[in-house]
Amino acid sequence: MSLKKSFAAATAMAGAITALSFMAAGSARAQGALVMYCGVQEEWCRAMTTAFERETGIKVSMTRKSSGEIYAQVKAESQNPRADIWWGGTGDPHMQAAEEGLTEEYKSPKMSELQDWAVRQWEQSKNRTVGIYSGALGFGYNTDLVQSKKIPEPKCWADLLKPELKDEVQVADPNSSGTAYTLLATIVQIMGEDKGFEYLKALHKNVNQYTKSGAAPAKAVALGETTAGITFMHDMVTMVVDKAPVKVVAPCEGTGYEIGSMSIIKGAKNMDSAKKFYDWALTADAQKLGADAKSYQVPSNKNTPVPPQAPKLTDIKLINFDFAKYGSSAERKRLLSKWDNEVKNLPK
Repeated sequence: MSLKKSFAAATAMAGAITALSFMAAGSARAQGALVMYCGVQEEWCRAMTTAFERETGIKVSMTRKSSGEIYAQVKAESQNPRADIWWGGTGDPHMQAAEEGLTEEYKSPKMSELQDWAVRQWEQSKNRTVGIYSGALGFGYNTDLVQSKKIPEPKCWADLLKPELKDEVQVADPNSSGTAYTLLATIVQIMGEDKGFEYLKALHKNVNQYTKSGAAPAKAVALGETTAGITFMHDMVTMVVDKAPVKVVAPCEGTGYEIGSMSIIKGAKNMDSAKKFYDWALTADAQKLGADAKSYQVPSNKNTPVPPQAPKLTDIKLINFDFAKYGSSAERKRLLSKWDNEVKNLPK
């Protein structure tokens, strides 16, 4: 082949490669990307990520953290948002972020398919966060340890204060954990603020560790690392399903509950992808993934089957939880500061 023909062939090949590169880049842009902060268990986060990528071709970069940690990160990054969607975790920090303008107003076409409590969450947040599941707060205990240590079976919040449970109770830190903040707000609503904080101070004497994650005490109870743990009941149910020696308790005095939520981050760089995920995550098919990942909350889409293992909210003495008040920025900051000053730093 002559030099001239070789050059022509090489040029044609380079052109073809360049064209293919442009086509590939265009395809990647068309499929898009999504950065997600996820506030539920790792297994559920990964299941959602994998299914959404498979169905849409949109590449998801997911980070799993506790609700309070995600809120703090979203706030810190507000001038240059790194994430597009915040999915899961208790609604209180979502509500605070909404009030502070850290999240975006959006109305999904799927709203008509949702339970009333999920829509109420959206309305109270001025269209900035929506309910995706619900679950009741409670506690669980290791039946083997209760029996071997001859500890009376706890059935009420008051029982967790008994001297037999000294250094035997585990709960998360409400600064990082939405679960633990729900406990703080629940106790205050049941007992009144003064008596509620007296309760929390007394409980402090029995707490062996304030964990970062709200679900961590459930695993500790299952492994026998602590006798009792305060969590959402569905997190304890997961341990029971895995055959751990765990008993789940709905406290006799009544209890609060969460509305797990989803928000689009204000200034999201991948806004179209965020809205696609938001709409998809509200579908019955997407919400079924929770039970598949052994997460037994009550889904917000009316057409999603409620997992048979999920605690029946109608059988639990639920308080009339004031999500608007206890999700407000001022009230959250005040209660968390008071807990830090009056409870966390107390000697044992």
